[in-house]
Amino acid sequence: MIDTPAPGFEDFDIRPGLHGRRKGKKLRAHQSDLCETLLPRIKVDVSQPIDPLALFPKPMADLWMEIGFGGGEHLAVDARDNPQVGFIGCEPFINGVAKMLTAIETDGLDNVRLHAGDAFDALHALPDRCLGRLNLLYPDPWPKRRQRKRRFVSDHSVREFARLLRPGGVFRFASDIDDYTGWTLARVLPSPFFAWSAERAQDWVAPWPGFTRTRYEEKAIREGRTTSYLTFVRTDVPV
Repeated sequence: MIDTPAPGFEDFDIRPGLHGRRKGKKLRAHQSDLCETLLPRIKVDVSQPIDPLALFPKPMADLWMEIGFGGGEHLAVDARDNPQVGFIGCEPFINGVAKMLTAIETDGLDNVRLHAGDAFDALHALPDRCLGRLNLLYPDPWPKRRQRKRRFVSDHSVREFARLLRPGGVFRFASDIDDYTGWTLARVLPSPFFAWSAERAQDWVAPWPGFTRTRYEEKAIREGRTTSYLTFVRTDVPV
């Protein structure tokens, strides 16, 4: 474990919201260099209201967000496959951010911006109805009863998702923990702001088109767990 933050992470903070380990294996030299040189150029300033139109060097047709992108496997493919869409990725884990920075550099992804910290800071800084899609994939399940208040999905976050997604936009959730899937359904289904798109069981046991398997999903498969894939569509109900 590294004892001090990697370059570019001096102001990193772990708070209730997007939970995760701040430290992991020591970064490779080039990863540390990317944290020091590339990250400052593409990080999202959450200390003030975010202007989505000013984030990217060219106009984007839409803005999508991924909360807790882990190693960036899904986010990187999404960005490569949708160059006309701007992406904001949030992840507090240094090593995951470093991996995503490597993908951004390797593939020349000028349509990705990153927030290396608590996702709620980014959510609160964004304007109403600015997102067309919001992905929350394999969030920390916080399985112990006393920990569940730390889960990212809550009545507050669901309302914040509703504020940010435009009508017809989608909130996508994936987890291999049945209890967290049920927890999420119990908080989203009563909301007038979202409609669950599933019509039959196959709709939530098979990934949506274009889904990229992450290392967390591969681990779940190895350990015999099944993932649930939930898609909720933003209704045209004012927040």
